[in-house]
Amino acid sequence: MSFEVEPVNRSSLSSQIADQLQEAILDGTLKADDRLPTEEELSKRYQVSRPTIREALKRLAAKNLVRSKRGPTGGTFVTKPSVTQLSDSLTSAATMLVSLKEVDLDEINAARLELETTCCRLAAEERTEAQLIAMAEELERQSDDQITAEDFCASDVRFHRIIADASGNRMLSFVMYAVIEALQPVSNMISYRFRERAVIVDQHNRLLEALRERDANTACAVLSEQIEYLAARHQDAQAWRASRSS
Repeated sequence: MSFEVEPVNRSSLSSQIADQLQEAILDGTLKADDRLPTEEELSKRYQVSRPTIREALKRLAAKNLVRSKRGPTGGTFVTKPSVTQLSDSLTSAATMLVSLKEVDLDEINAARLELETTCCRLAAEERTEAQLIAMAEELERQSDDQITAEDFCASDVRFHRIIADASGNRMLSFVMYAVIEALQPVSNMISYRFRERAVIVDQHNRLLEALRERDANTACAVLSEQIEYLAARHQDAQAWRASRSS
C-alpha cells in the first residue's frame, strides 16, 4: 500500500495530516479494511511526533473513517462504509438544524413532498409483496386506539420509511432517512394535539392500496393530501401557542 505524503505546515499538523489521510480514503487510495501504517511509521513519514499522529487518527475515528483494533493482528484500519451509521449522522445533523431553527416547518414539508413524491412514483413500480405486508402491519398498529402518541408516531415513521425503501433507489432512500427519521418526528410532535389519528390512518390506507394497485398518481395525490393536512395542523398548533403566550 502506498500513498503520497505532501509537506505540511507546522500549525495544526494533526488536522492537515488527518485531511491528507481522509483524501486518500475518499479517492480510493486507501480502501475499506486497509490497515494504515503504524503510528511510528506515520510519524517518520510526516516527520512529526507520535502524539500528533495519534491526534490525527482520532480526528478520522470521530468521522467513522478509521477504526482501531487491539491484539497481534491489530492496528488502525479504514472503516467499511455503513449505511446505517451514515444515515444516523445525517439524521443527527438534520435534527440539529431544526433545533437551531436553521430550517422551518414549511421547508420540511416542501422537502418531504418533493422527495417522497418521487419515492411514491418509484415504489408503485418497485414495491415488493413483503413491503406491502410490512406497511399493512404498521397500518394495523396505527388503527389500535390504545397505542400511545409516541408509538403512533413511531409507526408513522416506519410506514413512510418503507415507502422510501420500496422506491428501490438506495441513494434516494438514504437521503429520505433524514427527512423521515429526523424531521417527521419533529413535525409530529408539533401537530399531534391537533391532528386526528383516523384521518392519518385513512390516508395511509388509501396510500397502501394505491401502491398495491401500482397506481402512482393516486399514491402521490394521497401523499400530497396528507402533507397539506399536517401543514394546516401545524398552523393550528402555532396559533394555539401564540394565544397562550399573549
